[in-house]
Amino acid sequence: MAQVDPSGRGPAPAPAPAPVPLPALAVRAVRAAGVDRVGRARARGPLRALLAMLLTALVVGGAVPYVAGPGRAYLSYLVLAEQADPAGAARAAAEARAAGGQVVQEYPQIGVVLAYAAGGFAEQLRGRPGVAAVGATRTAPVPGPPRPLDGAGDFRVGADRVGGAHGDRVDGGRAGGGDRLEGGDDDATVTVADPGERDAWNLALLGTAPGPGADATPNLLRGPDAPATDALRKVLVAVLDSGVDDTHPDLRAAVDPKSSASCADGRPDARSGSWRPDADVGESGHGTHVAGIVGAARDGRGVSGVAPGVRIAAVRLLGPLGQYYAENIVCGMLWAADHGARAINDSYFADPWKYNCPDDPDQAALAAAVGRAVGYARRQGAVVVASAGNDGQDLGAARTDERSPNDRTAGPARSRHVGPECVRLPGELPGVVTVTAVDRDGRPSAYTNFGRGKVSLAAPGGDPDGGAQGAVVSDWPGGRYAALAGTSMAAAHVTGAVAVAAALHPDWGSDRLAGLLAATAAAACPPGPAGCGDRQYYGAGTLALPR
Repeated sequence: MAQVDPSGRGPAPAPAPAPVPLPALAVRAVRAAGVDRVGRARARGPLRALLAMLLTALVVGGAVPYVAGPGRAYLSYLVLAEQADPAGAARAAAEARAAGGQVVQEYPQIGVVLAYAAGGFAEQLRGRPGVAAVGATRTAPVPGPPRPLDGAGDFRVGADRVGGAHGDRVDGGRAGGGDRLEGGDDDATVTVADPGERDAWNLALLGTAPGPGADATPNLLRGPDAPATDALRKVLVAVLDSGVDDTHPDLRAAVDPKSSASCADGRPDARSGSWRPDADVGESGHGTHVAGIVGAARDGRGVSGVAPGVRIAAVRLLGPLGQYYAENIVCGMLWAADHGARAINDSYFADPWKYNCPDDPDQAALAAAVGRAVGYARRQGAVVVASAGNDGQDLGAARTDERSPNDRTAGPARSRHVGPECVRLPGELPGVVTVTAVDRDGRPSAYTNFGRGKVSLAAPGGDPDGGAQGAVVSDWPGGRYAALAGTSMAAAHVTGAVAVAAALHPDWGSDRLAGLLAATAAAACPPGPAGCGDRQYYGAGTLALPR
């Protein structure tokens, strides 16, 4: 299962086994302990692992989402062709089938396929003509491929959207270059009363504090020729997360059903409601919280988003077993890009490896596949935004990973010492705008990851020990509100700011939009020791909305 990022106060204690996976994506505002997400233990043998996975699936999802095989244990694999195009994907699919794999999804935009197979599959394929890399996306086996999806749809919005860029959206400007919540289930999340859009300290740090009845929208979006709602309504941003409750009063008008889907098993499922959170999976409310920060309506009730009026593509990545596997991320990234998202929010890290190292062939393949998806999204005009993580670690130095692989079904996590070449996905990939967290005083939050040359911007993330006043209050499923803190929240502020920039400059490409945010942040930083001079924590500076 997935892991939560710790508070940054020191090494996290060894996680205890849990019967339900807890896909936590930010640090809680009121935290009971300073641990990461709770991991399941790893099986000692394939039969024991298979039984444990079946039992876990029944507990979490109510039914096993896989087709039962003939007494075999399957892993999922991403097969990357040398050609990153539809012809490459066809070649990868043919090779995967020849090696005994069952192809369940092709990603023609980037020359990758998702296949399920028994052991030895990767070794058979590596080095074959036309195959660039093969990587197992999980370590705990399942009984078979996922069940068929009837009427789920595919990536295409129009034939010209697959494999090609938008042209005028791509230029050579600057670009910067995921995370999990402390354990517990959604019922344990601290909810708060309707804040009525008051005490929005996080918006105040961006220079747009609404105050009672005030308009928080930048002046250039308020003129008679470009009202805020009209300008932002033309902008689509994607929230790749645990799902979004589009019945929440703050989000009813924001979520665009035609652009929303589930990629919870690596396949695009656009059936009605597929993008909503699964209440049976722990911490599934996280995506609703993130979406509220991005674009909650400004109506005097609840909370106001950074970009109220923006359209949100809700893309659920969180699977029924509590993971954000690489194929889920690839699927979500491509779906968002092909539906015209100008920003893609990624407040999580990929499972099962907290850090993916290039000397491991599986992990290297996963990084390459997600990297192709990020590159495709950027070429399509999307700014890819990701959280830096809540481990309190220097991403530019050697560090310890004590939670990988996090989908094991028995035994403790093993401790790995990894170097700076080992990366979080997608936050440390080239071209991603990676966001650290600051508290309400503008100081780096204790839990935030950092790293000179590794992070792009700082944004409000809050203090998990400061109660509701120190955390970020946003939407929660069921019409509720919750106070959370973490780099997840920080990334969402940047995604909202990208939406504002895109509304101001609809013809700009992804690099130029990201460059505008970096330049605005640098200009907003005051000189002296109280400013944003420490680049390892602030990157270009503290986020400020473009005007």
